[in-house]
Amino acid sequence: MKIFTCIKQVPGVSEVKIDPKTNTLVRKGIPSITNPMDNNATELALSIKEKHGGEVIALSMGPPQAEEVLRQALAMGADEAYLLTDRAFAGADTLATSHTLGLAIKKILKDSGDEKKYLVICGTQAIDGDTAQVGPELAEELGLPQITYVQKCELKGDKIITERVFRSEETVIIESKLPALISVLKEVNDPRFPTMTGIVNAHEEMEVKYLNANDLKAGKENIGLTGSKTEVFKIFIPEKKGKHVVLEGSVEEMVQQLCNNLKEDKLL
Repeated sequence: MKIFTCIKQVPGVSEVKIDPKTNTLVRKGIPSITNPMDNNATELALSIKEKHGGEVIALSMGPPQAEEVLRQALAMGADEAYLLTDRAFAGADTLATSHTLGLAIKKILKDSGDEKKYLVICGTQAIDGDTAQVGPELAEELGLPQITYVQKCELKGDKIITERVFRSEETVIIESKLPALISVLKEVNDPRFPTMTGIVNAHEEMEVKYLNANDLKAGKENIGLTGSKTEVFKIFIPEKKGKHVVLEGSVEEMVQQLCNNLKEDKLL
């Protein structure tokens, strides 16, 4: 069984900068990291492999420097890694990204001759966009059943059984036959740290395979900026409003001040 984990490289800062002319994130000079929930996706893929066997394949779409997040997945224990990189992929929105990832998964499955039983695992959302759209759109591209907002998961035979967050205090149990796609929350597990041996092997012994638009036989009308249906009119960082209030005195006095302030603002 093949277990695909989709990974995104994101800015490793709490506050991003935006280019006012292009309405895009400024990435130059900003450190990059693996999107946190994608580490949870990789950890789940590895734990399933350890219990049931299979092969973990990490995928990412981005510029050549995104290879580093795939090296991290290899260091954690992934068996293979593919970077989808081509100038034609630049400017992709979630729809074009999902289409490209879908083409890559289909190609890998076809080349392996095993297209029947597989699982795709995504982080629910990325910290630089927070759309939570790529997982569901990728499931649509692949024609797979999907389960989103997964916080618990186990594999039994040819079924994936999950606990999905339904409302703030409710969960539902959903199961699906493979192949399927799930997107996970950070509560699903605690990602492992790569070992020193794993890091060395990932950088010296293992290969990140590159796939471009020609490799995927991708139509230019469906990828990159051309294939993106989203139009961004304006993107900005909201202005911080209000003043900070510092309470002083004993605990009892500060509690009383806080209650009075809340009453004045009609919040209590």
